[in-house]
Amino acid sequence: MNGFGRVAWAIISREFLRYVHQRERFIAALVRPLVWLLIFAAGFRATLGLSIIPPYQTYITYETYIVPGLCAMVLLFNGMQSSLSLVYDRELGSMRLLLTSPFPRWWLLFCRLFGATAISILQVYTFLIIAALFGIKMPTVGYIAVLPALVLAGLMLGALGLVLSSLIKQLENFAGVMNFVIFPMFFMSSALYPLWRIGESSPLLRDICALNPFTYAVELIRFSLYLQINWIALAWVLASALFLSAAALWGYEPSRGLMKRKV
Repeated sequence: MNGFGRVAWAIISREFLRYVHQRERFIAALVRPLVWLLIFAAGFRATLGLSIIPPYQTYITYETYIVPGLCAMVLLFNGMQSSLSLVYDRELGSMRLLLTSPFPRWWLLFCRLFGATAISILQVYTFLIIAALFGIKMPTVGYIAVLPALVLAGLMLGALGLVLSSLIKQLENFAGVMNFVIFPMFFMSSALYPLWRIGESSPLLRDICALNPFTYAVELIRFSLYLQINWIALAWVLASALFLSAAALWGYEPSRGLMKRKV
């Protein structure tokens, strides 16, 4: 194993060790989507009487419809939590030691991002298993086909967290920024309702949702679970991931970026 491989192994294994020792983080990541799936979804279906006919030409229940959105929610929250720990590392000084190593900054940040994404995917599959135990199942092959979509969406949302962490100077300010970003992204998307349903009541809100990158992360996961590819969603998620990754690299560049006075 060369130097790059050893660095990647060290950073990713450190992320997993931190995750193993933070059992509350694992439980919280599962409770949040399960509450939506098992409690709120039942109430919404009974109240609104939704019947969804998605583009993959099949009838599904409301609970099944929101599962992809809740998978994306897990990715979003875990990406933010990983960035929160990055802010914490920066305040302790360990982030400074990491970024001053002789290895390229882009490789160090990518390893950190990949480790957080791998943990997010583990949480998503745990959520899908629990949902299946409650009778909310997806096509069997879809559980495998969705993996590339989860990786790409996780990298995009994790890169968003990296950008935010480069903007935040103090740890106590990050929680407020997280809520300011997470909840608008989640609720102004197709995670809970299809865009055509939103457009029936507010065309303006539908247009805003159509510009939300999180919407396309949800749609990419939703189509993949049903063994299809949404090319528009794929293009949006890929472009957003590249843009946010470039912004994160710029933000953590001490000579030019936002980390100039922080690292």
